[in-house]
Amino acid sequence: MSLSRMVLSSGRSVDLTEIRMSSTYAGFLEGYPCKPVNEMVTRRLQWQAEQTFPSTPSHLVPPRLTYKDPTPRAFGPVVELPPVACVGLFRSTAIAPDLDPVLHRSSLAVVWFQTPLSVPTDESADPGLRDLNWDELAGDYEL
Repeated sequence: MSLSRMVLSSGRSVDLTEIRMSSTYAGFLEGYPCKPVNEMVTRRLQWQAEQTFPSTPSHLVPPRLTYKDPTPRAFGPVVELPPVACVGLFRSTAIAPDLDPVLHRSSLAVVWFQTPLSVPTDESADPGLRDLNWDELAGDYEL
């Protein structure tokens, strides 16, 4: 059973079967959101996706950044990621046309950021999430 079903821009239907949401800057004790911090946050989430779903390809949807304060600072300007960090597992039908559709599916672990604290749907999903190039990014597996 899926948590949500989305239709990608390509027309492919994908099911979100698992999701982990957290505050983007959870545990951030000092400093400010900037490019080096944001790179550290995205690397940590990519690592989590790879460790949680080791046999599944993973992909980071490039986040939309908000430039809050252009004042030069020690580590660059204040640049914020959206407040909710997500790691999700999506599944769909097999990519390879020669695979048995009864025995095979495809999957992709995705890291993305969003503003609302909600499961993405066709109406609410970030355009970067809907624009996933599933056939290039996901991998087929046997049930």
